[in-house]
Amino acid sequence: MSASKKRVVPAKKKAAKKIAAPKDAATRFLEFYYPIHYKAGVRVEDAMRGDELGRHQVAILWLIHSEGTNGTHMSRKDIEQHLRLWFDVSSAAITKALRAMATAPLNLLTQEESAHSGREKTVTLSPAGEAHVEAMIGRGDAFIRRIIETMTPEEINQGLHFFSRISDIVDELK
Repeated sequence: MSASKKRVVPAKKKAAKKIAAPKDAATRFLEFYYPIHYKAGVRVEDAMRGDELGRHQVAILWLIHSEGTNGTHMSRKDIEQHLRLWFDVSSAAITKALRAMATAPLNLLTQEESAHSGREKTVTLSPAGEAHVEAMIGRGDAFIRRIIETMTPEEINQGLHFFSRISDIVDELK
């Protein structure tokens, strides 16, 4: 091919080109879904929730802690939206879970009318709720320490990097 007929690849295409994963990589990742999500994830969740709370309730507390404003409050609408994505749960079941957490003996949160709308509620961790979340974190930390105590620092760093990247990529896929 002569120099004048040589195909020129635009710079954008060169920059966008990624190394293709092996064809079976997605299948191999999928094979780890069960052991990571159900074996490890549910065991971490069980360690965190203790004996007092159900799965939906611990998810509510963790959601408020991790995505709520100042880690202490969140709109009920946002809580419901997240829980519906994660669980096959009705609005009535969410109301029941929140009500149980807002009353004795738990008293972990309060529900108040939102400053922006009389129809919307804001869910806020009570001091007991904040203490409960800290205890949850402690139990989860202790369980995860048992998992990583046999890992090398390099394996731990690789795992942290991997989970961070997966989280970022999944957030971008929304």
